[in-house]
Amino acid sequence: MPKFLRIGVHQSNVSGYTSKAWCIRRTGSTVFLKWGAVEVQGAGSGRKVYWTFPPQEKTIRCRTVQRAQNYTKAAVARRRSHRYEPLTGNIANRRRTAARDAELKQALATILFVDIVRSTEKAARLGDSRWATVMNHYYAAVRRELKALRGKEVVTTGDGVLATFGKPAAGIRCATAIREAVRTLGLEIRIGLHAGEYKVSGAEVIGLAFHIGARVAAKARAGEVLVSSAVKDLMLESEVVFKDRGAHQLKGVPERWRLYRVEH
Repeated sequence: MPKFLRIGVHQSNVSGYTSKAWCIRRTGSTVFLKWGAVEVQGAGSGRKVYWTFPPQEKTIRCRTVQRAQNYTKAAVARRRSHRYEPLTGNIANRRRTAARDAELKQALATILFVDIVRSTEKAARLGDSRWATVMNHYYAAVRRELKALRGKEVVTTGDGVLATFGKPAAGIRCATAIREAVRTLGLEIRIGLHAGEYKVSGAEVIGLAFHIGARVAAKARAGEVLVSSAVKDLMLESEVVFKDRGAHQLKGVPERWRLYRVEH
């Protein structure tokens, strides 16, 4: 199974960062995909890669073996040209002991996911050195706004940032502040917010709500802040103005979700 790890601004000899992994496997005329956020520990031959959350999976039935081979070849070629490196060895699931399972606690929060629009094109145009500098300024700007509004950074995935807030109003204010802050860097971002429950075990967080937040962000256009109906319903007494963007099927998420654009 070919596997790839997104490098972003990190180098292969760096330990203790989060990134994104992507895997593909073909069996006859069927292609199996798996992808998601990962945590990288160690470097070189001692490097270990763990799924941060349970990975997302997709099955594609191509009807013929030739089509499946062509699909696989093209998908692998795209990853090799999109700041990914081939990954050897397995991606492990972190084992939970009975004691750790007992420590799982339920939490409710507003989840913010921010992603850079057309990051691969910008990275190719600027080159690795200049892009690394831009990304350092980008993360500094995002973290500055998170700190100002008491947001908690959960994970970074390549050029994406996932964070949580105790109140939806704080998440929305942070989203609009981040959007304005990164424009000075020549970047356009898309942001999605969702409110939901998840489970916490120490520093680890688990839950479908995080995937929904990422899918909401994926529906946003450049410069847009989108929220799910779960966020809007918590903001009934707020002065924030929302514009209905209709009901959407979020990839890999059950049911359709109504999304709203933050107008100011």
